[in-house]
Amino acid sequence: MTATTTPYAGLTAPSTARRLLTAPTTGPLAALLIACVFFSFSTDQFLTGGNFSLVVQQVMVVGTLAIGQTLIILTAGIDLSCGAVMAFGSIMMARMAAEGSLPPLLAVGLGLLVCAGFGLLNGVLTEKIPLPPFIVTLGMLNVAFALTHIYSEEQTVTELPGALTALGGTFPLGHTDITYGSLVTIALFLLFAYALSSTGWGRHVYALGNSVEAARLNGVRTSRLTIGVYTVAGLLYGVAALLLISRTGVGDPQAGQTDNLDSITAVVIGGTSLFGGRGSVLGTFIGVLIVGVFRNGLQLMGVASIYQTLITGILVILAVTVDQISRKKAR
Repeated sequence: MTATTTPYAGLTAPSTARRLLTAPTTGPLAALLIACVFFSFSTDQFLTGGNFSLVVQQVMVVGTLAIGQTLIILTAGIDLSCGAVMAFGSIMMARMAAEGSLPPLLAVGLGLLVCAGFGLLNGVLTEKIPLPPFIVTLGMLNVAFALTHIYSEEQTVTELPGALTALGGTFPLGHTDITYGSLVTIALFLLFAYALSSTGWGRHVYALGNSVEAARLNGVRTSRLTIGVYTVAGLLYGVAALLLISRTGVGDPQAGQTDNLDSITAVVIGGTSLFGGRGSVLGTFIGVLIVGVFRNGLQLMGVASIYQTLITGILVILAVTVDQISRKKAR
């Protein structure tokens, strides 16, 4: 009896390879690897465990903000207020805990609730009035910025209790010290990567970003989902506020002034479309690392910070250009 073949034999591998090559995260991952190779040859200090740990520490705050930003951008929205909301949450936690008006854990809990409240308000204004997300969050940026400076009285809060800075502590892993805050950020990326890829809630988020009307016709409660996404994002900004305190050891009213743009930068570089419905938290994680690696590597090479900003801006333009080209090809 002779073996038979089908005209489709052997097509599985090529189709799998094609999907991998066209995946939104492939380009950012290749860029990250190329950057790591370049900087490893450019400076002896780059390719060390301690330096990689430092990169993760440097991006953990923006990375946590970027998770919330990813959720919102996937719904075709945007949040310009995330850095200011985080700063207000950090000042609230720090001042209430430092002055003894609340126990540290209660201060953290209240700070998280306030940040989630900002997200809830963003979602309600965006969905119920409705107003464009750009306008709502731009206004909320100014509100949170003003409240931060009013509440802090322009003073940096110091002498914080240990419970508030505990996530800044480290533990040894081989010859490298890892911060607990870094683990929190990585755990959040894993959690939301699972939520978006393997739950009904995640599928509804993508559906909402692709077409609000189509999602509504398929039974998705689009209004409730949008408000929920903004609220969850706000809660993540509160976690970022705690990570900020643990990293700096103070409550700084000047913190977070450019973190809104940095979070959007990481999301876009990571392959998430600004038009919604396409992207991933994994891509955002890669995007955050790209920004961190570039800034760290250029700093080790002695490049002035203004050129680091210039290169970051170029990366954003390239990422959006690639997104636009891929959208046109998909039509």
